[in-house]
Amino acid sequence: MTAGSIAIRPFAVGDTEAVVALWRAAGLVKPWNDPYLDVERKLSVQPELFLVAVAGDPAAGRVVGTAMVGYEGHRGWVNYLAVADPARGTGLGRALMDEAERRLIERGCPKLNLQVRTSNTEVIAFYERLGYVIDDAVSLGKRLIPDG
Repeated sequence: MTAGSIAIRPFAVGDTEAVVALWRAAGLVKPWNDPYLDVERKLSVQPELFLVAVAGDPAAGRVVGTAMVGYEGHRGWVNYLAVADPARGTGLGRALMDEAERRLIERGCPKLNLQVRTSNTEVIAFYERLGYVIDDAVSLGKRLIPDG
């Protein structure tokens, strides 16, 4: 997908440092998650669903957005949706989600889930504007492999 001077394409290994820097700037990196391991893990499972938005040349432009998308046969998931500060409010987050949804629909995915920290009301409002609703469910987690 290309919108003006922004292109959305699959992640390339050369994007790693820019992606991790964007995640850090967006506050998505937590002490218990090694972002480099998250990149490595995603590259082993559906790497074509690891999306980056780049400004300028699609092959070598500046990374301004990301979405880590997955589908396990029952539900789709989006993690690490991030948009660089200068590009926030331009519709890029919506474009990344549209592309994620398009790719999941192509795979026959019936529902997309995502998780947002309850304190992040601005992001919750963003997703609600896109048609997402809060599910009557509790998210549980268990770390199986510590990141170190």
